[in-house]
Amino acid sequence: MKTGLYVGVLMMFFAMADVTQAADAEVGRGIADRWCAACHLTSDSNADSRVVRGTDAVPTLASIARDPNRSPNWLRQWLTFPHPPMPDLHLSHSEIDDVIAYLQGMTR
Repeated sequence: MKTGLYVGVLMMFFAMADVTQAADAEVGRGIADRWCAACHLTSDSNADSRVVRGTDAVPTLASIARDPNRSPNWLRQWLTFPHPPMPDLHLSHSEIDDVIAYLQGMTR
């Protein structure tokens, strides 16, 4: 009985880990350009960076990406249930995973 429980927990863990792996950072970049750039500076300092937009009144996406206190799980919860002044963008779970993949790519 215990073995079945352990196997179930491991399968759930690996399924959760694969969500971020299956996410598409380029789709996440498009979502960030469309929804986040009105407030957050979106330049990721790469040579192919798009036009920098946003304001310095809120954290840049790069600073959010590098913040060790903002893990993928923290980001997932924040994007699912944001608090004012951030609006609820009503992103799907896969869109949230795409944004997280984009942000994680900024730290590399």
